[in-house]
Amino acid sequence: MIVTTNPDLIIETYLRFWNAEEPEQRAIAATLFTDDVEYHAVPAVVTGVDALVAFRREFVDAMGAAQYRAREAADHHHDRIRLPWEIVLANGTSFAAGTDVLDVAGDGRVRAISAFLDRAPEGFEARAHDDHAPAAQSG
Repeated sequence: MIVTTNPDLIIETYLRFWNAEEPEQRAIAATLFTDDVEYHAVPAVVTGVDALVAFRREFVDAMGAAQYRAREAADHHHDRIRLPWEIVLANGTSFAAGTDVLDVAGDGRVRAISAFLDRAPEGFEARAHDDHAPAAQSG
């Protein structure tokens, strides 16, 4: 499948979603995501817009205001968009950096997101949340 909508517009809207407050987030989500959007990240796997909104709210409640922004331009092919991102806290501290891969449905809405950490937050144990960690291989 080839995305026929504008990938740059999808990314612009995606960034606005993560930076918006809840009422605006829901309005953005109505056009950006499929109803059953899946979000796969190290700390959580969630399904649906309500879960995405709650995920952001929990982060802000714990860390305070933050800005989710692109580290560089997104790239895309077919129905996938890759976005390198960074979360910057209100005091200017870079909290974490990663890459999201968006799976875009034929109608141009995002149906799934896979979020990878390129630089985890200080003290974050990536495997602590992974129920399906591959077994260590012996050499």
